[in-house]
Amino acid sequence: MSDEEILLEKDEGVAVVTLNRPERFNSFTTNMYRRFPRMIDQLNRDDQVRAIVLTGAGKGFCAGSDVSDRLNKRLEEGGEESRFENLQQVGAMALALADLDKPLIGAVNGAAVGAGLSLTLLCDMRLASEKARFGAVWLNVGLVPDVGATYYLPRIVGREKAMELMLSREVIDAQEALKIGLVSRVVAPDQLMKEAMELAAKIASGPAVAIELTKRSLQRSLTNDLKSQLDFETYAQNICRQTEDHREGVRAFKEKRRPVFKGR
Repeated sequence: MSDEEILLEKDEGVAVVTLNRPERFNSFTTNMYRRFPRMIDQLNRDDQVRAIVLTGAGKGFCAGSDVSDRLNKRLEEGGEESRFENLQQVGAMALALADLDKPLIGAVNGAAVGAGLSLTLLCDMRLASEKARFGAVWLNVGLVPDVGATYYLPRIVGREKAMELMLSREVIDAQEALKIGLVSRVVAPDQLMKEAMELAAKIASGPAVAIELTKRSLQRSLTNDLKSQLDFETYAQNICRQTEDHREGVRAFKEKRRPVFKGR
């Protein structure tokens, strides 16, 4: 796989990951499924990265799996990949994003369908271009929603709406996505990356340890009972109290100035 299929740029604490197959609406090849989790894991381990923006090149965000590269092989006798490998790849990508401690912003510039929709669901925040489209269209090829869609979509838009979107295979526009809570903001196409980067920069300027533990707290809240959640909050707060950023925040409050956080 050419490294150009997925681009990575870093600047001042913000990493931008761009799916770069615009001629195929950034659909995922098998090799992209293999590389993507490794890249996310590397970003998670990089202390210089404090926020991540995920977007697509060209007119589409991600059109799911590349039919010619993946689905056709399954129909051919003696396909190159085993069932186990295919399942492992899809699961690995979902788990890599679910386990990501850094805040992940989806800048949805165009169509996000199938696994492309799943990628948006795995983002912590979703900003959409007015040209964005969203579709849970797996049934069109006789498959069930995957890459975490059956877990995240009902938690984001509710079970009934998730069922409707999955069974009807309807592709909705950005305004409808905003209405049902699938995205938090809809902007003009030429403003999408500007707003996504401004949000990422604002996050990256904050106290990194507290930000990552805040994200972990919210993730755990999906499955924890109240007592377990309070226990984790206490654990997280005790860690934050030991950081340089906490001490800087207290000093800045007393001195009535803006804090300068170092991520330590």
